[in-house]
Amino acid sequence: MNKPWLRYALITTVFWGVWGAFADFPTHHGFPDTMVYVVWALTMIPPAVYAMRRVAWRVRLDPKSLLLGCLIGLTGAGGQMLLFHAVHTGPAYLIFPIIALSPVITISLSMLFRKERVTWMGGLGVALALIALPLFNLSPAPDAGGGSPPGVSWFLYALIILFAWGVQAYFMKLANDTMDAENIFLYMTVTGLLLIPVALWMTDFTVPIHYGWTGPGLAAITQILNAVGALMLVYALRYGRALVVAPLANAGAPLITAVVSMIVLGVMPNAMTILAIVLAAAAAALLAIEPDEKLIEQPV
Repeated sequence: MNKPWLRYALITTVFWGVWGAFADFPTHHGFPDTMVYVVWALTMIPPAVYAMRRVAWRVRLDPKSLLLGCLIGLTGAGGQMLLFHAVHTGPAYLIFPIIALSPVITISLSMLFRKERVTWMGGLGVALALIALPLFNLSPAPDAGGGSPPGVSWFLYALIILFAWGVQAYFMKLANDTMDAENIFLYMTVTGLLLIPVALWMTDFTVPIHYGWTGPGLAAITQILNAVGALMLVYALRYGRALVVAPLANAGAPLITAVVSMIVLGVMPNAMTILAIVLAAAAAALLAIEPDEKLIEQPV
């Protein structure tokens, strides 16, 4: 496989897929989501140390790197932080399908401003991935049955997160023109750590919090997969194209999550989820075998 970006993207897909299958476990044992964010931010440190050692600890502090690095970090970590509040004010089974469409933003920005194009095979893979993404979460929950939540704030939050994560992936690609991937990840780590006080402020410490192994310990195990996957995504965007990397990671990860959940957790997907699995698998295959051609520049 002479495609480094594809290797990195596949690692992200597998790690994020497994992480997604077990991400909720700590909260089931009384460890709040906001504290899981704190653990996630801390687990970003080891991959960041590894990355910076690869570049001999050369930190880029020029104005452009500072701007792009902070934009990437804040859109990513800020979107995740807002997600905590969104799932408290609205239905997760509606919020996550909206957020899953964030590659639409990345693809649109890449096509508009970077003039990127894909072959017909890659385009078909992108289309299938974007169709498959919302299907993973469109199935109604077994105990759903209630009415819609009051207000539209949860919908607005979901749209903001969708936009933030789509813009983040685009800024990653933009930053890769002038920054090394290691510094990009460093900025992601630093901004994530800077938002820890916000997560602590959002935590309700009046409610008993489980600090045992199945709380923060299990969160650390699952979140390190998230953190390493994020580093691999940065490398994938460094050597690949946002047009294909973002849909591959976002479509493949739910595929892995569904399979792991079915095998390990005994979850039997319904017809709509099975359709999503088939579409995502087809998309991942098309994106993986797409010819690695040079970008076709649009005449200006």
